[in-house]
Amino acid sequence: MNQAEVLSAFERSDAIRTGHFKLSSGLHSDTYLQCALVLQHPGISERLGHELGTRLAEHEPSVVLGPAMGGVIIAHETARFLGVRALFAERVDGALALRRGFALDPGDRVVVVEDVVTTGRSPREAIDLAKEAGAEVVAVGAIVDRSSDASFGVPFEWLARVDAHSWAPETCPLCASGDEPTSPGSRHLVR
Repeated sequence: MNQAEVLSAFERSDAIRTGHFKLSSGLHSDTYLQCALVLQHPGISERLGHELGTRLAEHEPSVVLGPAMGGVIIAHETARFLGVRALFAERVDGALALRRGFALDPGDRVVVVEDVVTTGRSPREAIDLAKEAGAEVVAVGAIVDRSSDASFGVPFEWLARVDAHSWAPETCPLCASGDEPTSPGSRHLVR
């Protein structure tokens, strides 16, 4: 899949939204990518995972790690294509952790896979988690890069890039005009 095909899948799923959003990163934006609407279709998820796996295969991973929630499905599909284990990390008291019996071992070659990268915080946290376990992180992958400058110290492969405006809340022009943001992401859900 090329960038146009990936973005077409988002458009067909009504997964690119415009308005005023508070992102999981805390930034405000005029654009939100709701990957769950794309990934709810197993055939599309499989194709995206296949394409991302193709781009990450040269790094010879032994495991794919996805930060929950956004990275769970695409990490699984990427791992399926690569023929390796798929793990996900969950937030516990605000920090990513391996739960449910998941473990990384020294010698594991990890690719971290996310749905959308904005600031890169979740992939960086997943990288730190893998390194703490003694694993080697060999690459990061994402369906969409909206960061324009994310750097992880390892190769970063993405399927599509979206130029979207993001602002700190105190400099958000949408807030300044009196518009209230919505929070469609999962990081701030209340139990």
